[in-house]
Amino acid sequence: MVTSVTSFGRSGLYDWLIQRVGGVVMAAYVIFIVAYLALNPDLTYEQWQTLFGQLWVRVFSFVTLVSFIAHAWIGLWAVLTDYLTVRLMGDKATVLRVLAQVVLGGVSVTYLIWGIEIIWGLK
Repeated sequence: MVTSVTSFGRSGLYDWLIQRVGGVVMAAYVIFIVAYLALNPDLTYEQWQTLFGQLWVRVFSFVTLVSFIAHAWIGLWAVLTDYLTVRLMGDKATVLRVLAQVVLGGVSVTYLIWGIEIIWGLK
């Protein structure tokens, strides 16, 4: 079993499970939003604001955001460790992989903070 500090879960099984559960959460969220939009064709800003003013919708949105970021991080980590290291041999590959992981980690944290601000900043 190969694990890494930059892997999201403790092992490949946990990473796989996190991605599958996150995928179900994201699918449920998409179905919810599409159904809401289909059932409210003349949606106004006030209705949209009322929907996202409810605690359960904010929590559902937050869980979806965290699921999306975890899902993306695990996928990108797998691609970077499997393909970047295999394609480029030597120390340059390791430096490039770590640099890419740092940049993508920074982007992920930025999106998480921005998403939290959007979700919980609605008044």
